Amino acid sequence: MNKPLDIQTLPSVCPLDCPDTCSLSVKVQGERLVEVKGSSANPYTGSVICNKVARYYPEFVHGAARLTHPLKRVGPRGSGQFERISWDTALDMVHTGFSKAIEAHGPESVLPFNYAGPHGELAGGSMDRRFFYQMGASLLNRGPLCGGVRGGAYASLFGAAPGMPPVQIEHSDLILVWGNNVTVSNLHLAPLLKKLRARGGKVVVVDPKRIKIAEQCDLYLQIKPGTDVVLAMGLAAELERRNALNEAFITEWVEGFDPYMSQARQYDLDQVVETCGISAEEFHALADMMIASQNMACAFGNGIERGRSGGSALRAGMALPALLGHHGRLGAGVMAKSGGATPKTQARLQGDHLIKPGTRVFNIVDLAEKLQDDSLEVPIKATMIYNHNPVATHPDQANLMRALMREDLFIAGCDVVMTDSMAYCDVILPAASHFEFDDIYGAYGQNYLQRAAPVIPHVGESLPNTEIFRRLAARFGYEDALFQASDTQLMDEAIDGAHPQLEGKRPSEIPLDRAIEMMAPDGEPLVMCKNVTPATASGRIELFSQDYQDRYGFGVPRYDPAPQDLPLVLITPSSSKRTNATFGSDPASTGPEQLEMHPKDAEARGLTEGEIVTVWNARGAVTLALKITTATRPGVLYSPKGTWRGSSQTGLTVNALIPADIRTDIEDGACYHETFVEVKPLQ
Repeated sequence: MNKPLDIQTLPSVCPLDCPDTCSLSVKVQGERLVEVKGSSANPYTGSVICNKVARYYPEFVHGAARLTHPLKRVGPRGSGQFERISWDTALDMVHTGFSKAIEAHGPESVLPFNYAGPHGELAGGSMDRRFFYQMGASLLNRGPLCGGVRGGAYASLFGAAPGMPPVQIEHSDLILVWGNNVTVSNLHLAPLLKKLRARGGKVVVVDPKRIKIAEQCDLYLQIKPGTDVVLAMGLAAELERRNALNEAFITEWVEGFDPYMSQARQYDLDQVVETCGISAEEFHALADMMIASQNMACAFGNGIERGRSGGSALRAGMALPALLGHHGRLGAGVMAKSGGATPKTQARLQGDHLIKPGTRVFNIVDLAEKLQDDSLEVPIKATMIYNHNPVATHPDQANLMRALMREDLFIAGCDVVMTDSMAYCDVILPAASHFEFDDIYGAYGQNYLQRAAPVIPHVGESLPNTEIFRRLAARFGYEDALFQASDTQLMDEAIDGAHPQLEGKRPSEIPLDRAIEMMAPDGEPLVMCKNVTPATASGRIELFSQDYQDRYGFGVPRYDPAPQDLPLVLITPSSSKRTNATFGSDPASTGPEQLEMHPKDAEARGLTEGEIVTVWNARGAVTLALKITTATRPGVLYSPKGTWRGSSQTGLTVNALIPADIRTDIEDGACYHETFVEVKPLQ
């Protein structure tokens, strides 16, 4: 009788696109990952992880969708018909496809089509950037798809200075949770909020949907989608009317107060009530709480940025603590970008010096159009999809699918599992999961640095991104030492090893069983306007942005709603079953996704609980399972993002309904929540 293999427990880190970047404890039996749990290595994440990571990772790594060998397309594009080939053949195909495009049109005819799959510094962007920069391929502005608007809004006030770490909530007495579905996409805030309320602090939730945390808060404002800027500016004006602004702090630390308040005074109570859909009593209750607070913190989610006025809304919301003087002490401020304290050296890691001057840059949201635009001076004739599943994540899904169907476009792909996007590729390179290689992790939503080593060998013939692009670089004749750097060297090039918190250790040598907390230069916790100075031109918090005035014509926030052509607004926040589109292949996500609708809207359309309905607009139609609930406002629908095409009878997902031509007020970002639809029974 064969003796069962011993089970080992090993440390790891979650690489998914989430602000928390949890430390993990994984169980391995032989060469298989059998269990994923949280670990205490990172004090902030503290042995707690989300259900999706715990439930779905073993299937993701070892399941039927896992890509284990290079593949070549043998059927019509998009058919999913592939045959196994060798690595040499696969690399030859990429070389041939890219070279044909370059010979006919020049290097800018090649496009890297990637976003933010794994968030390890190496897997997320290192050898791949060096490869495409050396080639002279077209460049990609990735931020507008998600996060770029929020990042731009924050930077307009504070520059690149790190904001308040979430652990400091233990010192707060009021927190505004604004457009942030905490229990789904910012899990470790939840216990901190519970402790805050237990000691008498207040929690306010502002969100179009009554999310779970709204059922455990002191005040909930069910705002109309996209109107957040009106509420925030109205609050600024109300606080001024009540003489609650902190004039001493404003004099010392705030720039642009006069033009900002001149704009804010245009938003009176009646306009806030009518536009935002809240009551005067709710508005005054929030103002009362803010005035009474000694240490107010704000946690803004990415949901706010997905409306046309999203950048203005974030800027206006982030201005409130400055107007009240809620900076300069623990537990007061804007809880954002604390990961900026990690001394990343991305320019060195990614080889920015290799970028050819004058190389064109495309907005990632424009790619469906750009891939089909033969009028470009240099048309795109070859692309590589990696660290991304654009068919499941981009707006105007059907148009993107049309772009990827072009037979004159060479498409290479690289992923851990077979996705909706990989089905369009000519050749697929199997990527290793993060459990199979070394990497180092600097979070974006907290201030701990972590490292992870492989816990299982590569599954099948899969390889880490770094090795895949090393081999591609060699195949293209890029012989500089930059393209031969080992993963150990890359980790050391990703982080400034001279930073005092590393205590003399090389980044590649930091312990696997603990996270390193990044502190302010004085070694104390990060506190804006105390030991962290706004990294702006003035060295102050800038409420007026000259950059945005020059680029967009308005230096202070404004409300600019998108015209609504259908009666219902569809919002598509994070899912409890997926992180963006990751785990979309799991059986838990393969059935019809839910659509939440208010009872009044369901009654008006003769719809009943549990039935399959068609949600449609001019861009397409999607089938979803109806859930009737008062958790949504009348006129507002809710369905989680990240589903794959197989979940709908039409072969399209909610992304097919989302416009790509409506953009945010700053940073030209995608407007996922300016999606206007109608609903009817399935026919």
